[in-house]
Amino acid sequence: MKQVEVYTDGACSGNPGPGGWGAILRFQGIEKEIAGFERETTNNRMELTAAIQGLSRLKEPCQVELYTDSQYLSKAINEGWLENWKKRGWVKSDKKPVLNVELWQALDAQLKRHQVTIHWVKGHGDNPFNNRCDALATGQIAQKR
Repeated sequence: MKQVEVYTDGACSGNPGPGGWGAILRFQGIEKEIAGFERETTNNRMELTAAIQGLSRLKEPCQVELYTDSQYLSKAINEGWLENWKKRGWVKSDKKPVLNVELWQALDAQLKRHQVTIHWVKGHGDNPFNNRCDALATGQIAQKR
């Protein structure tokens, strides 16, 4: 199984407001950058979209190391929130519906397709790939506003 690194970030100007996402896919020294924009969205939606888009661009099932600065995304997967939401019919422990359920379902489909390990990295820190993803995401907002 191919081993791939995926770096992701989402950004929003206002929350909600115009948003962008960016991802970098790395495989055997080759890097591919992707990015997108939504006119009215939230930061969490852009974080999820970046991960979904990054994983969905992989042409075959891969072993993926995914790096994100989103605690929303990393904790939902690494601390079992996602699995619990599914068991409860997409309802949180406080009995309220899961926000962004269609994005979580799309991400869940990608997590089933690939073997994914989620790594949380500090945003705006010393990870050059995370910083580049931030620049891609914020660049989309600046470009498309």
